[in-house]
Amino acid sequence: MNFLAIDVGNTRLKWALYDRAQPQARVLAQGAEFLENIDRLSDGAWAELPAPERMLGCSVAGDAVRRRVHEQMELWDVTPQWVVSAQAEAGLVNGYDHPSRLGADRWVAMVGARRHMLAQGAPRPLVVVMVGTAVTVEAIDQHGKFLGGFILPGHGIMLRALESGTAGLHVPTGEVRTFPTNTSDALTSGGTFAIAGACERMVQHLRSHTGMEPMCVMTGGAGWKMAPSMSIQFELVENLIFDGLLTLAAERFA
Repeated sequence: MNFLAIDVGNTRLKWALYDRAQPQARVLAQGAEFLENIDRLSDGAWAELPAPERMLGCSVAGDAVRRRVHEQMELWDVTPQWVVSAQAEAGLVNGYDHPSRLGADRWVAMVGARRHMLAQGAPRPLVVVMVGTAVTVEAIDQHGKFLGGFILPGHGIMLRALESGTAGLHVPTGEVRTFPTNTSDALTSGGTFAIAGACERMVQHLRSHTGMEPMCVMTGGAGWKMAPSMSIQFELVENLIFDGLLTLAAERFA
């Protein structure tokens, strides 16, 4: 049973076709498109794909973008299904005040991260970091309860906000430095260490709450930029949302 997983973010749509709807499934094809280009998928990257029998996706981009994706999927006889954050699913309990209002990408990433952690051994507290247009830092206890999380701007939003709100400040690309001595490096370092600090603070909170040492998992297109600047031990996992979609699909389509 070929399975199509779709992750619609703030700027890009990422997709992967698997040979089955199960964790550890084999990737048959994969790709990504900027949102302004997704209307080309049915005539381009998807035109020669084997037809998927099931599809599951998560989206933060709204109904209009989902409708455009549905139009592109009309070349197959498959019903689009989209994740809505649940009260509990795949061994994870949602502690959000209004569970369905939790971003689907956050929920799916946590499902994938918890499965990744359990595959390595006994349950332990878990901090899940997604670094993209925005940054999310989630806390999950050793029993699988999502306790809450931070949302903060990603690198690009931080820099654009400073540029638009500060007279005469332009934002060329800088380097991350321990002690920046020019404006470009100061801006880049400030944004990077702000994100690193949020991750470190959540690890401290979770350690204090559970009395155990948390595992930290990071994902997202800009995750690799953070790696050299993190003072806590973490694991960089490239396709955490796809891992989560496969885990959810295995339960839903069993």
